[in-house]
Amino acid sequence: MIGAIELGLIYGVMALGVYLTFRVLNFPDLTVDGSFTTGAATAAALITLGQSPIVATLAAVAAGLAAGAVTGLLHTKGRIDGLLAGILTMIALWSINLRIMGTTKPDSAVAANLPLLRASTVFDPLRENMLLGTWASVAIIAVGVILVKLVVDWFLSTNLGLAIRATGDNGPMIRSFGVSTDRTTILTLALSNGLVALCGALVAQFQGFADISMGIGLILVGLASVIVGQAILGQRWIWLASLAVVIGAVVYRLIIFFAMQVGLDPNDMKLVTAVLVVLALLLPRWGFLKRVPSLRGRGGRVPPRDPAPDPAPVATGAAPAAATPTAPKEA
Repeated sequence: MIGAIELGLIYGVMALGVYLTFRVLNFPDLTVDGSFTTGAATAAALITLGQSPIVATLAAVAAGLAAGAVTGLLHTKGRIDGLLAGILTMIALWSINLRIMGTTKPDSAVAANLPLLRASTVFDPLRENMLLGTWASVAIIAVGVILVKLVVDWFLSTNLGLAIRATGDNGPMIRSFGVSTDRTTILTLALSNGLVALCGALVAQFQGFADISMGIGLILVGLASVIVGQAILGQRWIWLASLAVVIGAVVYRLIIFFAMQVGLDPNDMKLVTAVLVVLALLLPRWGFLKRVPSLRGRGGRVPPRDPAPDPAPVATGAAPAAATPTAPKEA
């Protein structure tokens, strides 16, 4: 179970990236499926070629930024539908990822996977000190993920971050104030996929391999993390919403862990993920759970009762208020 929590915290970085596009920008970005593998492939290839794990991880982030920017340019400058732009970039990244991993193979231009079992990774200090797989490792990884979350919170509270949030809420309104929504869209997509690629690089180093298919269906995992987490904590404030998606990623991994423990086939995990997202979307609309989103939409506070009306002031020396007229008595 500790391993599932560790992996869930790492996937929390990816969930933060999906949160930026899905919730903040209100953009259905499918580039995630490709940029996750791009981050893993870039980091694994550079580590295999002898580069430092830190440098390899930073290069993976840069590759993710570029992938997101391409989707943004296709959508804003090419006037291509956002969903289709993400699909086009994702498909192109499949071939690019094969080429990236193929740089380590002298006898082939492409490679479908890269092992990292004997290579140096950012998790080596934890492994060497026998901390990986313990609660100490969970705490260390959690601190790192919380730092990323705090950076995202800070960014969204800046003027540029507020412009991005306004772009997602009401694009025409923010354009009327002279803000270029094209720039904010491109920037948000780049940052989102940079976080996703960072997660891919960390997952590859944590699991000890990079594979071409490791990003398939990842957008569903990201949506599950965002929806489940915000169903638990809500999204009234930015800091709470970002914390919710990290917790949602951990909860999702724990659900998958327990599903495996009860004997479900690993091939059924995508179905489990889809069912989980459907339940998270539909349950609050049924029965006694209908009130849950409304309460959490107010930050978890129960709405106060309407105060009793104050009595009308009576001025000194003023005539008393007229009594309520009564019906005349019958003769």
